[in-house]
Amino acid sequence: MAELSLRNIQKRYGATTVLESISLDVADGEFIVLVGPSGCGKSTLLRMIAGLEEISGGDLDIGGVRTNEVPPQKRDISMVFQSYALFPHMNVRDNITFGPRMRREPAEATDKALGRAASILNLTDYLGRTPGQLSGGQRQRVAMGRSIVRNPKVFLFDEPLSNLDAKLRVQMRTEIKALHQKLGTTIVYVTHDQIEAMTMADRIVVMNAGHIEQIGTPLELYDHPANKFVASFIGSPAMSFISGTYRRRDGGAVVELKDGGVLPVRPVEAADGTHVDVGIRPENYLLADNGPIALEVEVVEPTGPETHVIGRVAGEEVRCVFRVRLDPAPGSVLRLGSELQDIHLFDGATGKRIAETATVQ
Repeated sequence: MAELSLRNIQKRYGATTVLESISLDVADGEFIVLVGPSGCGKSTLLRMIAGLEEISGGDLDIGGVRTNEVPPQKRDISMVFQSYALFPHMNVRDNITFGPRMRREPAEATDKALGRAASILNLTDYLGRTPGQLSGGQRQRVAMGRSIVRNPKVFLFDEPLSNLDAKLRVQMRTEIKALHQKLGTTIVYVTHDQIEAMTMADRIVVMNAGHIEQIGTPLELYDHPANKFVASFIGSPAMSFISGTYRRRDGGAVVELKDGGVLPVRPVEAADGTHVDVGIRPENYLLADNGPIALEVEVVEPTGPETHVIGRVAGEEVRCVFRVRLDPAPGSVLRLGSELQDIHLFDGATGKRIAETATVQ
């Protein structure tokens, strides 16, 4: 196992900068997930750690050793790609042990590593089968087994579940997390799926347009997003936003909504009259007969245990999730509220979270 340290990492293609000043420390044995929309630079960063992309600036340390110019095969890492990249004519045993055999490692050690990997990944009964005789999930486990036999310091995963159906993705998320618990190896995992990030990571790195927006545990990012981008990216369904004006009132604070509603909020470090965006997660809306939020219903989506209601507040789209069965008619109005601790305020100009204050000055 090994720790990773990235200090002011940059990546440029000619005059185009795709990664700017990326700094990140990954502890020994930590499971880090890089998450963000397509094109944000997360896979490029992973490939730079692997040595498959040249580092344009900054320093990469693996296990305390500067590794910028070290070739991939000498970095003692292993990478699992989105595509399984298995040899179709080889059985599972030969696919998993291909690397050790090419490196002419002792047969006894190779067989021991194979047995360990097959046991961890529940592949012992499939060693004689070819990839064409396996399911998608089993093929992905073979690709992971090929990495495990190397016993690397760091595992790198580049969207390994993208080719699987929804049910298999859920199963493989569990298996990869269980694998990490068994091996205790440092893992850097790339995905665009925030549910994968939330359920698997020790810490999440949210990336956007070549830079890091926020780093934290899943619940830190969920409960205290640093800005509107993180707030809307982490959480499914996504957080809704309603614009308004922040007002200090009677020793407390409110937000005056555009439709005339007055929403009580916790006092924050903002001047009276500041334009703000109110963020409330869908599950944190509460039905209230005289609630300050007036939702004009557009669409109702019953899921069984929940009812999703999509509508507009002062012209802005809002999605609510209720744990009760409702059937409001389109065009009707639901009165809503929310607990103070579930209301997030973001600066209307910068999108940054506004910190709460204990008292109003």
